[in-house]
Amino acid sequence: MTDWAPIAKEYDPLKAGSIDGTDEEPHDRAIWRAMLARYVPNKGVTGDPHLTLFVARLNLQTTEEKLKEVFSRYGDIRKIRLVRDLVTGFSKGYAFIEYKEERALLKAHRDANRLVIDQHEIFVDFELERTLKGWIPRRLGGGFGGKKESGQLRFGGRDRPFRKPINLPNMKNDFYGEGSSEKRNWSREGTRDWRTRDRDHERSRDKRWPERERSWAWGDSERERDSKEERSRGRERKDRDR
Repeated sequence: MTDWAPIAKEYDPLKAGSIDGTDEEPHDRAIWRAMLARYVPNKGVTGDPHLTLFVARLNLQTTEEKLKEVFSRYGDIRKIRLVRDLVTGFSKGYAFIEYKEERALLKAHRDANRLVIDQHEIFVDFELERTLKGWIPRRLGGGFGGKKESGQLRFGGRDRPFRKPINLPNMKNDFYGEGSSEKRNWSREGTRDWRTRDRDHERSRDKRWPERERSWAWGDSERERDSKEERSRGRERKDRDR
């Protein structure tokens, strides 16, 4: 937990598929695809990746001119690349903006995220394809995006950081884990003890029953003897009175 961070320092598809980065098994097929992928960043991309911003969720009608107008307020721009479909030429809704200075890059990263452009709230982050080790793009099952409807959410990025894992104390783990089986075994043994005890009690009661009968019989004989003695004493008193 000492090296835990909400933002991934190295890309791992399995961890990116987990809300707290603790999953041990992939929960969807896209993670399997990302784990098996051997992705190499596009060598045709030029520019300094450490001075480049990734801008997504753009209105499909937003142009390079509009992006330059908005992002130039943070500093001097060296290059804007709006990604378009190779066949239709239409915008795919995301772009890369390279600044001349790091100060401008950091300011835009801080202030331009969630800015509304052409009625769309945009998302701004650093470029990760060439800066984050092990990066796998979304089209191969990786990335940090995804929708709830698809069930392929990815975590560890700016938009959806990791949640801090919850470490349960040992006592609680024992209660829900191995300790519970021990308690179940103890309870089963306890029921057997109670049954054995009941059987022993029944046997002892059966043994005591004749003794009680004998004691009752002994009590009856004692009472009869006492009554006989009382009658004899009464006769002696009557004889003396005469």
